[in-house]
Amino acid sequence: MMMKAIRAERARRAAEAERQRVSQDAERIRARCQTLEGFIQEFWTVLEPKKELRFGWALRAMCKHLEAVTAGKIQFLIMTVPPGMMKSLLQVFWTAWEWGACGRPDIQVLATSYSQPNVFRDNLKLRRLIESDKFQAVWDLKLRGDQNAKSKFENTGSGFSEARPFGSMTGGRGDRVKIDDPHSTETAESDTERQAAVRIFREGISDRLNDVTTSAIVIIMQRLHEQDVAAVALELDIGFVHLNLPMEFEPARACKTYVDGELFFEDPRTEEGELLFPERFPREEIERLKRAKGSYAYSGQYQQRPAPRSGGMFQRGDFEIVDAIPAGGKKCRAWDFAASKPTPGRSPDWTVGLRMTYVNGTFYVEHVDRGRWSPNEVNTKLKNHASQDGLSVTIRMPQDPGAAGKADAESKIKLLAGYKVKVVQPTGDKATRATPASAQTEAGNVKLLRGLWNTDFLDEVCSFPNAPHDDQVDAFADALNELALGSSYTLANVG
Repeated sequence: MMMKAIRAERARRAAEAERQRVSQDAERIRARCQTLEGFIQEFWTVLEPKKELRFGWALRAMCKHLEAVTAGKIQFLIMTVPPGMMKSLLQVFWTAWEWGACGRPDIQVLATSYSQPNVFRDNLKLRRLIESDKFQAVWDLKLRGDQNAKSKFENTGSGFSEARPFGSMTGGRGDRVKIDDPHSTETAESDTERQAAVRIFREGISDRLNDVTTSAIVIIMQRLHEQDVAAVALELDIGFVHLNLPMEFEPARACKTYVDGELFFEDPRTEEGELLFPERFPREEIERLKRAKGSYAYSGQYQQRPAPRSGGMFQRGDFEIVDAIPAGGKKCRAWDFAASKPTPGRSPDWTVGLRMTYVNGTFYVEHVDRGRWSPNEVNTKLKNHASQDGLSVTIRMPQDPGAAGKADAESKIKLLAGYKVKVVQPTGDKATRATPASAQTEAGNVKLLRGLWNTDFLDEVCSFPNAPHDDQVDAFADALNELALGSSYTLANVG
């Protein structure tokens, strides 16, 4: 008994000495914790005493964007990053940093994930961090005893952290709605499961904000499908800032974020394939992951592009981007019209106008204009592009079968009176019509004029026929077929 008492006394004295040391060091800690990165570095061992913290530029970028949310510069933030990028822990540290170092214990947090065990686990980590001797020695923030469960606990500053599974978001509200991976890798390919998650996001998440003008939504996830929550959130165009960090750098998709109209962040990498975090994920590990995951899973989870980058009928590496095209040659602008007008809750097709030049055996895609336009807006686009392109450019349009398609085509021909207009009724399936474009691209005979449209064009074309949209593919194929063959491509004119 005496030895037990002696050990207990030693432990008490050691703990008291540590508290005194930390208290004396409080000013240094507060100074270091002016930034979220400094806070994480200072308190890392509280939650991860046996793991080394490695801090690269990517984690700094993630911290920088969360700091901007705290400062009120960003209200809606999406960060799409590979697994292993400290997604969950980062959000734990962020809340503790806001409550402590930022002097905002009043912030109320609603945290969610597809996994109930994971979101409860992270809430417990936050509670453990707040109650740690080190945190308490620097910021005297207590947790209320009457509301202190793993799913929800409150502090004495009127703030709280509530953890809920993504499927049960009704009822709670917060100043911060933190979404950590709303989809699981097992269910994202299920249309039913994925669409249910998207529906919850659209119908439920926006109602979870305490103040719609200042409360923030932060989504951190890996991409798992072309129509996952990240894709839908961005399509809604409600102001999400998107920090996109693929494991391997793709210059055509280099991430830039803007805040208040000014450049806020730019991916610092410059070389194709340059790694995101080589200190933690070296090249040999990435190659092993590629073999284990397969192209589709690696493309989504690690490259944040949930479709094979080089797969199907077109390979991204076969498209050369040039800064100028030779003079002369034949020119065509091919149109592909959306079948329906945009409606809320859907991801409708696009209307696309693609201009191409054929000169010296090479097809140059010069310009792509696409939008979800009303019929009147489409007609305005047709006239404006015809006027800008000039009389030498053939305008090619598809004619849908039936009387309505014929009437619509005749209306557009009348609208474009005086220009060289060709209307073609498509025959064969889309893949068949795209075969000549695929062959010419593989042969190195297709080049793109550098422009802002390059990324969207390549993303769609290189994931064809698995992407959710193929409107640019149709316009691309029609323009090339017009310039190469002067007609629609069918099995009859292959030879």
